[in-house]
Amino acid sequence: MTGLVTWAELGGALTAIGGAAYARHTYPAAYWSTVGLPLSVARLLASYSSTMDACGLTVEPPRWRTLAVRATTRREVRPVPPRRGIIRPTTTGLRVRLRLAPGQEPADVAASAERLRHAWGVHAVHVRDIKPGVVELRLVGFDVLRKVRMPRRLDGGPLQIPVALREDATAFVRDYRTVPHELVLGATLSGKSMYLRNLLTGLAAQPVALVGIDCKRGVELAPFAPRLSALATDSDQAAELLPVLVKEMEDRYDLIKARQGIAPGTPEELITSDVWGLPEDERPAPIVLFIDEVAELFLVATRKEEERRDEMVTRLIRLAQLGRAAGIYLEVCGQRFGAELGKGATMLRAQLTGRVCHRVNDEASAKMALGDIAPEAVLAACAIASELPGLAVVGDTSGGWSRIRTPYLSLADAAATCRATADLAPDIPALDPFRPHVPPMPVEASRPVTTTRPVTE
Repeated sequence: MTGLVTWAELGGALTAIGGAAYARHTYPAAYWSTVGLPLSVARLLASYSSTMDACGLTVEPPRWRTLAVRATTRREVRPVPPRRGIIRPTTTGLRVRLRLAPGQEPADVAASAERLRHAWGVHAVHVRDIKPGVVELRLVGFDVLRKVRMPRRLDGGPLQIPVALREDATAFVRDYRTVPHELVLGATLSGKSMYLRNLLTGLAAQPVALVGIDCKRGVELAPFAPRLSALATDSDQAAELLPVLVKEMEDRYDLIKARQGIAPGTPEELITSDVWGLPEDERPAPIVLFIDEVAELFLVATRKEEERRDEMVTRLIRLAQLGRAAGIYLEVCGQRFGAELGKGATMLRAQLTGRVCHRVNDEASAKMALGDIAPEAVLAACAIASELPGLAVVGDTSGGWSRIRTPYLSLADAAATCRATADLAPDIPALDPFRPHVPPMPVEASRPVTTTRPVTE
């Protein structure tokens, strides 16, 4: 009987271990909340001082403390680690604030992030500067990019679209007023279209004019036609659409100049240098221009096409240089974007502040996207595996970068969102000739109220 009980206990323990391993792989969020979180908190509390000392994040205590300890207890005075704040659990990890000791800087803690990750048994440790002398450690318990689940509370606003999840479990928000223009690069099946799809459907719910240039005969942007204010499906149509956008930009500058020419004595808050300073009833609607496969606008075969290409590129550069103040923003997408495309390519790329690089086929493509703003991010972009579509490295001209992944959104759901928000498209008369044709939705045949039955004798 005793042996039977022993075998039952052993079997129960093995079952629990197997169940925990299965949950950790299949349901990482549930495993973290039940098992990983308590273990990581226990490790952090038990080994905080020794871990900080091993990582070189301790300093000598003040002289007065040394004298007091030696006078009262006669024990050895140990180095002092950064003062730890309250541990705040989250659904994906932990957050704890540290007050740095004199002589320390956030870079010292960031350099030890990998060692802290192993010491406390978490997936990743990210360091964020809160204020002078205070940093926040964001401990992530599992790989949040393997199965993307956007946070429930998302901070959005006008032209602010939560489009992806960062590797520290926070939302990546595409803010057009902060980063007006963006370059999105990625090879085939890298998730570039999914990023564009999430971004476009997020903007569809706002009173923003959406304009598309899709030189793949419209296969990428045509499903969103009900919400688009204009769509060009080849280079010829793009050559006609771009001058209209430039003229719209110039008209908006005239509106701003007229506002600036108010009589002397007008309060300063009524004088503006962009459309966002205009009164709401006078402010034109923002325009976001999506360009899919931008290389198609640069490719030429004849001398006549070369002249048309130069005109289109010149107008694109003007929109990138001057469009922000007029409320016109660019989202340029492609597989490769470098100087080999032709005259003006490098100048246009320099105007695109935001950079998103998905999986690429060679290191040179990653350097085109990130090499001039964050060289260390190039290796991270080259390491993206083909088994993780939607994973990308995002950076901007400040030099910062991080990994993100876009959540899956089916084309049918995105198209349905655009149909439901079609009435939010602003009225811009200059774009009416380019508004795409939207075929009527087929009406399903209604079922008869009564069911016919054969007559039986």
